[in-house]
Amino acid sequence: MEFLGMTTIFLLVCISCLLLFATWRSIAQKEKQPPGPIVLPIVGNILQLNLWNLPESLKELSKKYGSVFTINLGLQKVVVLYGYDTVKEALIDQADDFSGRGQLPLFKKLFRGTGIVTSNGEIWKELRRFALTTLRDFGMGKKSIEQRIQEEAHFLVERLRNTHEQPFNPGNFLVHAVSNIICSIVFGDRFDYEDKKFLTLIELLDENNKLQNSIQTQLYNVFPTVMDYLPGPHQKLIKNIEKVDQFTLEIIAEHQETLDPTCPRDFIDAFLNKMEQEKGKSHSKFTTETLSRTTLDLFLAGTGTTSITLRHGILILQKYPEIVEKIQKEIDCVIGRGRSPCMADRSQMPYTDAVVHEIQRFIDFLPLNVPRSVIKDTKFRDYFIPKDTVIFPVLNSILHDSKEFPNPEKFDPGHFLNANGTFKKSDYFMPFSAGKRICAGEGLARMELFIFLISILQNFTLKSAVDHKDIDISPIVSTLANMPRPYEVSFLPR
Repeated sequence: MEFLGMTTIFLLVCISCLLLFATWRSIAQKEKQPPGPIVLPIVGNILQLNLWNLPESLKELSKKYGSVFTINLGLQKVVVLYGYDTVKEALIDQADDFSGRGQLPLFKKLFRGTGIVTSNGEIWKELRRFALTTLRDFGMGKKSIEQRIQEEAHFLVERLRNTHEQPFNPGNFLVHAVSNIICSIVFGDRFDYEDKKFLTLIELLDENNKLQNSIQTQLYNVFPTVMDYLPGPHQKLIKNIEKVDQFTLEIIAEHQETLDPTCPRDFIDAFLNKMEQEKGKSHSKFTTETLSRTTLDLFLAGTGTTSITLRHGILILQKYPEIVEKIQKEIDCVIGRGRSPCMADRSQMPYTDAVVHEIQRFIDFLPLNVPRSVIKDTKFRDYFIPKDTVIFPVLNSILHDSKEFPNPEKFDPGHFLNANGTFKKSDYFMPFSAGKRICAGEGLARMELFIFLISILQNFTLKSAVDHKDIDISPIVSTLANMPRPYEVSFLPR
């Protein structure tokens, strides 16, 4: 009995030591987690943050807490990475650890975590690998896609010419032109500019660009359960995405009816073939749902970012007619008026290249980046970051770094020019993010921006509806994306 008593006491001591060790380890790890402002129950830090201009709030917090700190959006903990060195160390030097996609509530609601953009783990790896290979097979990064962009640029120029110098908002024209490039790869064909169904789709996308700036949309990431039951712009945004999703599902259904497995016409056909190959596999990642979400991801990503950047660019160039004159002088010298611009021209047009880069830097389209997450318990610098913690690698802190880009709030092509007028590269140029989750369409976007913008300025001079000195080129800031202010412009044939 004494022996049993001693054994019991010994076991109790061991268990107590283990519990004490676990508690000590938990406290030690918590103490090592990134600092941040005091967290209030339920609301987290939203009372200390400006949800209309979250990038500015994070800038102020970085001055107090350093380049790695924590905020709480309601119950959602977010670790913020601020500044080039910090973001590079995380996304590039520790790329695997920071390769997860941060699951903010609005992202979950809209995209369900099943496509390329919002998925994680093996499903993300397989879908991304398949998408990159298939997109290359259908021209991404090849001469054929450059020719498609040149053809679409020709259609766009003719459409602009038919406006007969009348002032108008060119947003829908630009969305349609850019969208037709990704549509030709994913859906197998472009859409006519008068296609009513496609025009309705573009209107939905344009409406969503406005809805994302509403305070209700911002609050969805803080109080998703409550916001699900409240009316407001966020509900309209969700319904619009459902309509866009329905559009892709209808196209997928048409492809299923007309599919020839021996001759895939586009990305959807290739995916349907892959689904057939994997039929019978219990855990296949290639399903109708993942096809729908991946198609939607490619369509939205391939349409929104580039078209909005072009809209920003045309607004900015209206304010600086002297910059337009320099670009057109370079166009006339290198390309002339008789042929379409091509990517081979870029190396001979350093000033134009600098302007395109400066547009992307200045507008800072995704100021907080698309959220990341750590895929395991991660040690970063002197801090412990628990698995699945959402990460904001703040691109705004890099693209507007005052040491790399003097007077970063000013639009200045000189940020990308050497003293002798040659193009100057910058490691701080990260509009497409970096690391494992870098934008898969970066090459396509660069090609589209250059060819579309040069084609427009090759054929037209921009005339603002207001005095160019009165144009406000500062973007409309939000948590998700910076949007250009509404404007009208006339395209005067050269």
